[in-house]
Amino acid sequence: MTGKWPAILIGLVMLAAACTAGQTATRSDTAGRTELVVFAAASLKDAMDRAMATYEARNPSVNVIASIDSSSALRTQIEQGAPADLFLSADLTNPERLTAAGVASPPVVRIATNELVIAVPPENPGRLVDAFGIAADGVTVVAAGDGVPITVYATKLLNELASIPNAPPGFIARYESNVISREDNVRAVAAKLELGEADAGIIYRTDALGSTGLRIVPLPAGVGVSASYGGVVIDRARHAAEARAFLEWLVGPEGQGILEGFGFEAAP
Repeated sequence: MTGKWPAILIGLVMLAAACTAGQTATRSDTAGRTELVVFAAASLKDAMDRAMATYEARNPSVNVIASIDSSSALRTQIEQGAPADLFLSADLTNPERLTAAGVASPPVVRIATNELVIAVPPENPGRLVDAFGIAADGVTVVAAGDGVPITVYATKLLNELASIPNAPPGFIARYESNVISREDNVRAVAAKLELGEADAGIIYRTDALGSTGLRIVPLPAGVGVSASYGGVVIDRARHAAEARAFLEWLVGPEGQGILEGFGFEAAP
């Protein structure tokens, strides 16, 4: 039994050396790379995945890390001290609130626009043929929670629809009575529609285009709401210069080309 110990010890030493070598290799792979932390609206996720990969290929010294959620939730996290370098919001209001509070550095940079649509699952179980169907009896609707940018934009769209002469009486109240759930962000709304857990919902065009089969219900002529996306550098950013460089790239030709490829429209 005693004679086996040297062999066991040698094996343990070799295993420890191998583990140490592996850890060193992992550290050296990321050594010298700047970790740029970007807080981005949920509706930007697919475009951000592509943008981050492209930017890192152009800038090997930068590793972009994204935190994705509703813009209002991300803004609250930043206000509470979350370590973000850059905030990309689905509106201008949330980043403007950060600049007003002295948490972010003005100006708020417009990065893209996005159109609102009424979407239904592939089989259209609610049998919607027009936008007013979202308030029809028996139709179930999934929406986002209060304070989420899509909810603010959706209210504008509903008001536009309600102002049309042939709008059903009590259109907005009937729509509200059809809402069966309120989700944390617009991606969650789109996901529930994809699963057929509701008959309709108001989402961004980019979410409908990037979904697995969601259909868009046409809006009446002259009705439409456009969402403006804004970016801002956080004052306490660990990598403010890199954050500004990424933001400038995003509103440049290559960044805008990526966003447009996912259905966003160019920033004004």
